[in-house]
Amino acid sequence: MVTVFRASISRSLPTSFPNLLSSSSNRNSIPKKHRLLCHAASSQTKLNRSEVSFCIGTHLIPHPKKVERGGEDAFFVSDYNGGVIAVADGVSGWAEQNVDPSLFPRELMVNASCLVGDEEVNYDPQILIRKAHAATSAVGSATVIVAMLETNGTLKIANVGDCGLRAIRGDRIIFSTSPQEHYFDCPYQLSSEMVGQTYLDAVVSRVEVMEGDTIVMGSDGLFDNVFDHEIVSTVAGHSDVAAAAKALANLASIHSTNSEFESPYSLEARSKGFDVPFWKKVLGMKLTGKTYKDGFFFLNTTSDQVLCLAGGKLDDVTVIVGQVVRSQHISLLAEDQAVEAHTEQENKLES
Repeated sequence: MVTVFRASISRSLPTSFPNLLSSSSNRNSIPKKHRLLCHAASSQTKLNRSEVSFCIGTHLIPHPKKVERGGEDAFFVSDYNGGVIAVADGVSGWAEQNVDPSLFPRELMVNASCLVGDEEVNYDPQILIRKAHAATSAVGSATVIVAMLETNGTLKIANVGDCGLRAIRGDRIIFSTSPQEHYFDCPYQLSSEMVGQTYLDAVVSRVEVMEGDTIVMGSDGLFDNVFDHEIVSTVAGHSDVAAAAKALANLASIHSTNSEFESPYSLEARSKGFDVPFWKKVLGMKLTGKTYKDGFFFLNTTSDQVLCLAGGKLDDVTVIVGQVVRSQHISLLAEDQAVEAHTEQENKLES
């Protein structure tokens, strides 16, 4: 079962229980056998060996100027198999063409959520991206990341652009995705136009996780404003995944509005050559922002497209925290047997 979100939310979703559905179409996307597992649980309780799944907490904070629209990020979580998590970040530049940048990522995530159990997808995040992208008709573009957890502990990841993921074990990061960029602040992206990237451009990764590991996924609004060591310490300070997701999102939001904070974004900007001219340094002046128009960069502009290079970066912030937990799964020999067992139990109760 799946839940698609686009507004500010904090929620803990243990994947051993069905979570809320956003529409009836999502319910139909789950294979019949998957739905029956919970349906027949009271009838047949033969347990398999212990396997792993996700317990998930989420939080989204829109850009301060985009609160009314709910921001331009979208994400979904699913309890299918060991658990599926995904984030899409709409490209705000479409607003200059009077296109709502939130429409493309939202439709992309809805389509992905409906295809999680698709036979052709075969629980492959790269193929899920391909099919979801092909089914998306909205105009726009977005970066996207999808992670699928197998119950045996294999986490499969596909990423296009600068959404990210960190796998944490104890007090260290054991795996980290790397952003894909054409140049600074211009990430790879899926698009409604031919000029964008496709699923073939996705970086595909596999990492073995175990009980107690924590997965942190987010849009660039998280990773542009929060350092990895802050992510690790914040996760360590919260035993509840929903609280951890909210704390990380709040930290990113606070850093994004702090003009004195040396953020990952501002440090990367200077490493790419965007720095304050010498004469401005003498006067104690900072490089406060840039816009790109007609092939030129403009500094200290008042445009809404300003990207602050001194301090944090204002942006939508989406955070998903998934804790790997051990869970007992119900063993059903065949789908027909599950239905038969449930029907037989109902008959006994009626008689």
